Amino acid sequence: MRRFVYITLAVIAAFVISPRALAQSQRPAGKGEWEKTLEAAKKEGKVVVSLPASAELRKMTEETFPKRFGIEAELITSRGGAIVRRIADEWKAGVRYFDIHIGGSSSAVSGLLAEGVLDPIEPFLILPEVKEPKNWWGGHMYADRAGRYIYTFQAYMTEGIWYNTTLMKPEEIRSYDDLLDPKWKGKIGFLDPRTPGAGDSTWSYLWKVKGEEYLKRLVGQKLHISRDQRLLADNLAKGKLTVVIGLTHYSFLPFLKAGIPLKPLPTPKEGDYGTGGSGNLTIMKNPPHPNATKLFVNWLLGKEGQEVFMKAMGQGTRRLDMDTKWLKEVGIVAAKDELTVQQYMESENQSEEKLETVRKPASEVARKLLD
Repeated sequence: MRRFVYITLAVIAAFVISPRALAQSQRPAGKGEWEKTLEAAKKEGKVVVSLPASAELRKMTEETFPKRFGIEAELITSRGGAIVRRIADEWKAGVRYFDIHIGGSSSAVSGLLAEGVLDPIEPFLILPEVKEPKNWWGGHMYADRAGRYIYTFQAYMTEGIWYNTTLMKPEEIRSYDDLLDPKWKGKIGFLDPRTPGAGDSTWSYLWKVKGEEYLKRLVGQKLHISRDQRLLADNLAKGKLTVVIGLTHYSFLPFLKAGIPLKPLPTPKEGDYGTGGSGNLTIMKNPPHPNATKLFVNWLLGKEGQEVFMKAMGQGTRRLDMDTKWLKEVGIVAAKDELTVQQYMESENQSEEKLETVRKPASEVARKLLD
């Protein structure tokens, strides 16, 4: 089975184009579904969205979406594992508070899909610029096997090792084996691979290409393991660590804006994995604000929403009508710029299939070595 499921929607025809509502966006003919959705959403008053733990993304979303539509967006930022547990526990207790969760695929698969708390995505897609597969690199991609519940709107290759340029030169680590050099002992930070996230993704890739024995030796380097992204980034910025593994651009953004010399290492010779990063969209079953949910989903997957998400997170959209080449400056290569769809599928490690065949056994090794 393909690692992602492609869904080809029927061609939408006979639409009359109007500039109203979402500026510069296409919409269905007449006073159709979009206008009715907008009116109903305003009556609902707000949408409740779980976002990745990025202050910049929250700020940019708050500055854009409510002004565009006159509807409140209650945004809750947190690491995926923690917020997903809250959403699932509340749902099982009969509490319907959240409408949308956006984040990594691992926590979405294990914590939401497995609990049966998700609605299919397709019925919430309204605008042609969002709904038509031809506007997306690779068509519509989903992380779940069914191709219905976890929509992946990003695809990129990441450079997941960052360093403090005052403490080392990039040529000192050109292979993952170089991390085993005794001079890095006690100087390497690692986002806890026992919990869903980029730390778990990187650890899984190392397990796949280097094996368990390598990971034992890496742990012997007295890794600074933490689930606190901010703490790891802060320790790198202050020179307490030389290298941090498992964080991406958005975790370092406040420090980069302050001019602190942090950079991503070039991809080691063993390569790296493909991912949708934090760009996985899920909708709670029977969301409490269904029309506001439709509004937010179509805004998010439209050009404006993708621009906000991409700039805040430093991750690559799959929309074909958007420039992503600038992401190389922050250590990201958008899949649509340099890879074929097949190449990306071979390298990705976030689909439901890869979570079971690669990340699950790698996580078991992490618990064995780190607990």
